[in-house]
Amino acid sequence: MQVTFTKEAIKQLTPKLNENSERLLKLKYDTEGCGCVMSGVTALWLVEELDQGDIKLNTNHVPLLVEKTKMVFLDEELTISYNETAKSFMLKSPSQILNPRMSLLVK
Repeated sequence: MQVTFTKEAIKQLTPKLNENSERLLKLKYDTEGCGCVMSGVTALWLVEELDQGDIKLNTNHVPLLVEKTKMVFLDEELTISYNETAKSFMLKSPSQILNPRMSLLVK
């Protein structure tokens, strides 16, 4: 899996990463409250440590954690951008938008 951050996303992420320098960035496929694993929602989390089953991906910015078991719900090539109008991150691939309003949460 290849993940690329746009310049706009890096600009928005950098202050949060600096404020939470001891934390790791994770692309979370959250299924809590969704009723079905197929209905998960992606989000960016700043976490204290790797969970069992997390793998670390190299990106053009910082390493990104992803749950290995949830990778089947994501595309092979992903881009994380930032939408200034919506004040949120966007996760997309060449074929689809996976989440047009992705949040960044400190966990």
